Amino acid sequence: MTLIPTCPHGRRPSRRSVITGLTAAALVPTAASAAASPEDERFMRIAIAEARRADFPFGAVIVRDGAPIMRGRNRGRATDDPTAHGEMVAIRRCAARHGSKAMKGATLYTSGEPCVMCMGAILWCGFGRLVYAASVEQIATKLNQIMVTSSDIAAKAPFSHIAITGGVLADEAMALFK
Repeated sequence: MTLIPTCPHGRRPSRRSVITGLTAAALVPTAASAAASPEDERFMRIAIAEARRADFPFGAVIVRDGAPIMRGRNRGRATDDPTAHGEMVAIRRCAARHGSKAMKGATLYTSGEPCVMCMGAILWCGFGRLVYAASVEQIATKLNQIMVTSSDIAAKAPFSHIAITGGVLADEAMALFK
């Protein structure tokens, strides 16, 4: 006899809800489950270098085929633009110079786990991988944050398949907040 799990309302779960749940489980990898490669650390150092030059200590680099194709850093104060986060600056510059197709399947490295706005943009751009240093929880000890993780947002986007690795050089990124 096969038991079929039911939802709280007593019906079988839909195929979509099962797939969404499995996808969410697959997207949970963070620093605890994914070790940083030397390549991850090399590109994260570029993102952290951008963060050192930023209005707030957030920097990003977009990598395609093993090479950086665009960088960005937080420019919110300089431009009086609250959306000028490091990831958004890198994405806008990349789209302007290379077109949006350059981001499909690429990797975005960022010194801090993306906020809700930036993570939405990352998903809509079709990045294949996200690597971040400091987590939302860590950053919240220094700045106000919307307490939603990148994995939480990605789990709500069944159209996107993105690998997420967190915690790469997090201590170095957090040191910029002192």
